[in-house]
Formats: sequence, C-alpha cells, structure tokens
Amino acid sequence: MHSTNLHQLTLAELKQGLKKQAFSSVELTQHYLERIQRLDNQYNSFISVCQEEALSMAKQADTQLAQGDESALCGIPIAHKDLFCTEGVRTSCGSKMLDNFTPPYNAAIVDNCINAGAVMLGKTNMDEFAMGSSNENSFYGPAKNPWNSNCVPGGSSGGSAAAVAAQLAVAATASDTGGSIRQPASFCGVTGLKPTYGRVSRWGMVAYASSLDQAGPITKTAEDAAIMLNVLAGFDHRDSTSIDEPKPDYTTTLSDSLEGLRIGLPKEYFSDGLDSQVEQLIQDAIKTYEALGATVKEISLPHTHLAVPAYYVIAPAECSANLSRFDGVRYGYRCEDPKDLEDLYKRSRAEGFGEEVKRRILVGAYALSAGYYDAYYRKAQQVRRLIKQDFDAAFNDIDVIAGPTAPSPAFELGAKTKDPVSMYLEDIYTLPTNLAGLPGISIPCGVTKENKPVGLQLTGHYFSEAKLLNIAHRYQQETDFHQHTAPAID
Repeated sequence: MHSTNLHQLTLAELKQGLKKQAFSSVELTQHYLERIQRLDNQYNSFISVCQEEALSMAKQADTQLAQGDESALCGIPIAHKDLFCTEGVRTSCGSKMLDNFTPPYNAAIVDNCINAGAVMLGKTNMDEFAMGSSNENSFYGPAKNPWNSNCVPGGSSGGSAAAVAAQLAVAATASDTGGSIRQPASFCGVTGLKPTYGRVSRWGMVAYASSLDQAGPITKTAEDAAIMLNVLAGFDHRDSTSIDEPKPDYTTTLSDSLEGLRIGLPKEYFSDGLDSQVEQLIQDAIKTYEALGATVKEISLPHTHLAVPAYYVIAPAECSANLSRFDGVRYGYRCEDPKDLEDLYKRSRAEGFGEEVKRRILVGAYALSAGYYDAYYRKAQQVRRLIKQDFDAAFNDIDVIAGPTAPSPAFELGAKTKDPVSMYLEDIYTLPTNLAGLPGISIPCGVTKENKPVGLQLTGHYFSEAKLLNIAHRYQQETDFHQHTAPAID
C-alpha cells in the first residue's frame, strides 16, 4: 500500500500494516497531520491539532512496535471529541466558557487509548457542551459535512463524524446524550456506536446530562468499532455510574451467523415525518438481513412519541445542575472588572455561554424549581420508565430493533437554527435508546438521490454490544455502503 493512500485503510488494516512494518506510526501520523492541515479548513472538524504531541507519541509507538507490542491501538492516530479532558491540551467543549481551559488530567477513556498505544491527533469540534443536533452551536463555528459542505454533519459529535468521513482520522471518540454519536454517523456515512449506559467510564468527560451521557467510538466499520470498544469499555471505580460487568472481546464474535436472528421493526418509527428515501433504504437493509437468515416482525413501542418531551425536560434539568459550576470563579471564562459577586456570576455566564446552552439551562432550572418539579421533572422520569418498559417488553420476543437513525438525511446549514423544536425532532429515533440506557449503533445503508448518506440504527438489550457489532459487521460483509466515501475526498 503506497503511503499516499494510507487514509483509505480501516483501523483493522492499519493495525496489520503497522505490525508487518509496511509503514511506521510516525509516517502514518504525519500523513494524517498533513491531511488535516491541507483539508480541514473546508470541514472545520478539529478545534485543536496536537502536532508535536502526536509525533512524539508516534515515535514512542514505533519503539514499542519494534519490540513486538501487541496493544490494541499501538501507533494508530485517532481524535478525541473536545469534551474529554486531555492533560496539557485545551478542552473547550465547543464553548467560549472553556476556551482557555487546559485540564491537569486525562479522562478515563483518553488514558485507556494512551495505554493501548494510540496517538492523539487532536480534539474535534462539537456543539457547545454537547447541546445540539447539527454542530452549529459551536463557539468555533459549525463543522461541515464532507459529503456536502453546505450541510450539517449532525451533532453534537459532528467534528468526530466529519473527521472520520473526510479521512482525517481513522477513528474518533464521541459522546451520545440523545443520539449525538449515531445521528452524525448517519449524516456523514460512517459507523457510530453508543454503548449501554455505564459500559464506558464518564470520568473526566465534561457533563451535559449525567444520567444520559455515554461515550463511544465513531469509525469507518463495525469491525473498527469493536476494536475501539475493547479499549474504551470497562469498569472504573472513579465513576459511580460505571457498571462492573465482565467485558467480552468484541472482535471474536463479529462473523457469527445471523441464522434465526429476530429483528423487530417498531411501527412508530415508520410513520409521518420519515423521509420516503430513508424509509426505502431501511427496508432494503432489512431484506439483506432476511437473506442472511433473520426473521422480521412488526413491534410497537407505544411511548415513542413522548421521548422528545421527556428528554427535553430531563436533559436540561441535569444540565442546569451540571453547568452551575461555571461561575467565573474557579476556572473557565471570567468577565472583565466585575462590580461584585453577583455581577461576576451573571456576566461571566451571559458572555461565556451560547444561546442554546442558555435556553437549556433556563428550561432546566424552571423544571426543577419549587412548584414545578412534580409537574415536569418527576413526570418526565415516570415517562422515561414507561419508555424503558416498552423496550423490555419488546425484547421478550426479539433480539434487536432496527429502524432509521434519523428521520431525514443531513439538512442544510442554517435550515433549523431559527426553530429549536424542529431541531429537537431530529432526535426522535435516537432519544428513546438513551432514556432507557440501551446500546445502539448506526451503520451506513445507502445514499439518497441527492447523494446524502443514510444510517440504519440497530438497538439491542443491555450489554448486547457484541451482538450489535456482529449484526452490523455481517451487513457490512454483504454490502459496501461503509466503503463509500464523500465525493470530494481524495
């Protein structure tokens, strides 16, 4: 493989190439850094690029590879979403509030990647504090979709999805509070996995809504996602929501037969509001599964329509509590010449937070306030339980739920910024998974007539990531949609 085409390889192929010494980690890292420098002004997928750190990590990886190091990511250049703390490297969360914040420690998953030998290329663009479905709420400007730079890449992990789709990194970490891994993966034609809540440590990840946030990988293929999840997943005693559950090797069952697999199609996911081209591509994907021996039945998740209102009470309530730490006192942005403490708080927050973050903090503070707590927050938590029970009942008869990741392909920049509610409805198929804490994956299943990618979403029962990756991988062995790259990518 000539070094000019290294970016076309998958993570699994790069691992093989490094092992066989077809190229070095330094060559590979320089190749990606050169691509970022040359191409990212079109996509704005990175907030920070760590040139010196990356090359130094790559040199170290080459030494380890020469000694026969078999670590899962040894020498592989990846990117981190800019809400995972990175020691000595700015962690901005896409916000003016943290534009000057350099953490003194690494997030758990950043350490996991370092321990596995990965090279950090930089930090990717995102909606401010992970609040958004389009990456248009970033202090650093929107990331652009490599398939069509007039379109959004999805959010909030838009930078991670755009970087992988533009082949500026072979994989990137991301986070999913209401669909923020799966929806950008769908819009950018890549693979995005949201693990079960508690499967991957949230320690050192800047919180948006603590009972919903979950970290996971964005990659080219399901096989690559399995390699990444082997590194990211695991118990962490520092995270009180981390679950001490045995961790399988996610790569060993990828090619298992799907004979007898029971797929459920929720009728609520195929109703008004779903783009007709998206629906057709999802139905075609289901036929591929039937050819592989799966059986399909219609199911009902009757409380699906309540997921958006429940989420947009619970998540803002948690964000209003989590973001109260940004007060201009300890770290982050501080206003000039405050008159007194109240002025310091008010102006630091007014100047440091963007519009969408302010909107959600206000909604959340209102929902938690005396007199409204029972009417809104408690009610939303009761609805959340009903949504979880819908899934529990469905999984008595089926193994996996399939459907669209998003109701439409990527929309144009600016198309929904004036209408927050239409933006919130983008998450209608992904939110229920987060409210129930279930794992989900989005894989490419074709492109529309306008050449925009579409994602198939698979949702499994708790801790069924190995099964989801197997189901996704078998589909990718039968189809080549995951190999399609954005037209302009060289």
